[in-house]
Amino acid sequence: MYGKKIAVLLTGAALVSAVAVFSGAWNYVSSLSSHPESRLTSVNETAVDLDLLAQIEAEAAKTRIEPVDAKVDSVWKAVPGYNGLEIDVEATFKSATTKKFKPGDSLTYIYRQIPAKVTLDDLGEHPIYRGNPNKPMVSLMINVAWGNEYLVPMLNTLDAEQVKTTFFLDGSWLKKNPELAGEILKRGHEVENHAYTHPNMSRLSRERAELEIAKTQDLLKSSLGVDNKWFAPPSGDFNQQTVSIAAARGLKTVLWTLDTIDWKHPAPDAVVQKISSKVEPGFLILMHPTDTSSAALKGMIDGIRAKGLQIGTVSQTLSSDRIMPGGS
Repeated sequence: MYGKKIAVLLTGAALVSAVAVFSGAWNYVSSLSSHPESRLTSVNETAVDLDLLAQIEAEAAKTRIEPVDAKVDSVWKAVPGYNGLEIDVEATFKSATTKKFKPGDSLTYIYRQIPAKVTLDDLGEHPIYRGNPNKPMVSLMINVAWGNEYLVPMLNTLDAEQVKTTFFLDGSWLKKNPELAGEILKRGHEVENHAYTHPNMSRLSRERAELEIAKTQDLLKSSLGVDNKWFAPPSGDFNQQTVSIAAARGLKTVLWTLDTIDWKHPAPDAVVQKISSKVEPGFLILMHPTDTSSAALKGMIDGIRAKGLQIGTVSQTLSSDRIMPGGS
């Protein structure tokens, strides 16, 4: 029973080490259990509850989830990894004993992530079309080169729904609309690079392609103070040269998994139905500031959430960070 306790006297760091990792401390604690009168002289004294420690260790072994490494897929190209999950035995035990845990009490487990060994940064120069399929999060990729009249209504909907996402800004649009771009940023959204003049990147010379990416990257920094991380090729048109140029400037090239095709102005209900029925974990959903997307946005968010998915920025969705129990 939980009443079986052993008085163990250790100084600060040694105490944490002995109690924290059951597998490492077991032999030492076990040796004391047969001689409960055995003590070490110290200013600190604690009662080690072996049954409680064993319960936490057993649950940790049973519930551990291994991390998933990033990989290059034949279809999806670079796919991010996803961290694993395990119970933090030391923190859980410390919390329980601090709260004077007793048999019959509800035990609250404290978790920690197990980092993936291979990340996107380890894969080399590849485009990205989606997040890890194990991560229940998606992102709305809103490409902006026009459609000013729909931006504020869309921002208002995102605010009302408490959603943050990523806007990819055409550099020439940003040059003409710094206040509107600043409003996007002020409302907590991510702003990224969509080239400067909305060209077909695969048709450009290397020098021109570099200029398209660099001008917008520099403008994001000078006008908004943004350190650019992602590059979305206009119209999804790119080649390996595009990916390499972006990579040389510290940017990863990102495309989309699911397209609203809102530039064709379909009925909003049709877009809501399409996204709600097809969305899956890790998806990147392409949008623009159009009449269709403005009207469909609330329904899209509802449909995504109905599938148990969270909505985050591109950085959040493509991160290997795990969505933790009880939160994001």
